Amino acid sequence: MATPATAADIAFWDTPRHGGNSFNQTAPDAAYFRALRATGATWVRLTFSKWKGEGRDFLIGNADHYAGIPARDLAMLRQAMDAANAAGIKVVLVPLSLPGARWVQHNNDQQDDRLWQDRKYWDQSAAFWRDLAVAVKGHPALACYNLLNEPTPEKGMGLDEHAEPAVREAWYAVHKGTTHDLPAFYEHVIAAIRTVDADTPVMVDGGWYANAWSFSYWTPLRDSRVLYAFHMYEPWDITSGPQIKRKPQLRYPAATVTWGGKSRAFDKAAMQDFLGAPFAWAKAHGVAANRMVAGEFGCVRVWVDCGAYLGDVLDTLNTHGAHWAFYSFREDVWEAMDYEIPPAFPAGQVYYLREQGKGDKVPIDSPLMGVIKSRMRQSP
Repeated sequence: MATPATAADIAFWDTPRHGGNSFNQTAPDAAYFRALRATGATWVRLTFSKWKGEGRDFLIGNADHYAGIPARDLAMLRQAMDAANAAGIKVVLVPLSLPGARWVQHNNDQQDDRLWQDRKYWDQSAAFWRDLAVAVKGHPALACYNLLNEPTPEKGMGLDEHAEPAVREAWYAVHKGTTHDLPAFYEHVIAAIRTVDADTPVMVDGGWYANAWSFSYWTPLRDSRVLYAFHMYEPWDITSGPQIKRKPQLRYPAATVTWGGKSRAFDKAAMQDFLGAPFAWAKAHGVAANRMVAGEFGCVRVWVDCGAYLGDVLDTLNTHGAHWAFYSFREDVWEAMDYEIPPAFPAGQVYYLREQGKGDKVPIDSPLMGVIKSRMRQSP
């Protein structure tokens, strides 16, 4: 058995690592991390951007102008990391907001694309990450810095989310070197981090909401301690919100959907083709499969085929030897992808019990979590 890696050791990621996402409104406590560890998870993708802090934007202070990390915010983050460490969970830190890119749900549901319009926000984002690295490097729970959740520098710039590789490459040839150049943005931020932290791995989401096809125009970044992340909710029309109220629901496999500008049946073969793209990119560019991460995936729990979908996603990822983290674990403001809650248990009842301080009365015996746990047990 390999020697356990330190917080800053890329070797942690040499073995497939399976975990969950924590996108909670309040900082998770020790009981939360112990429960996550009990599923078989070894890591958590932890976002802090929903937490209430000193300023408008947690840890950043104000995404309109970064001027330093508020001390109380940092103390709250470190407390959560301490709790994760005590439970045996490694932490990947990921913001939903950066300077010039406030998360849409904290921005009156308006897209904030200043980061992709003005390089001063590149500099402020680099300063934020440099400061955060100084503050948390060496923490025993720390496993990685995930620089930004689901960036969208291509949005509104004439590139379809599901464009073919040749189309993406042609688009990038025009926009390379501009403020819409996502790999260049990442190089800029990583360079700032490396002035203060030479060791901690960095995780980078691909563009267009971390679409699995988004790396097709990339060449690998210069840093040797980079993990490349994609998300999997495809096809969105059958995995997400529309399925909650749709009658009858679209089925998996073989529902015909409009996806990537084409009508097609989405079955396991289509899934394997879609999820194979980032690994094909990695192989073509000499990137090891153990540097590829499915940072999020999921489906709404009330969908009748959610379990079949999750099982096929996980089997496909495990075949590639990928790292993965399911979305999400015990989210406190949105229950639709909480796989512990049985599919038939009404969402309204979940919220009612939580509002009454009776959240412990919500059942957590769903077979959907069993699908995930069984695939965790398959990992080395």
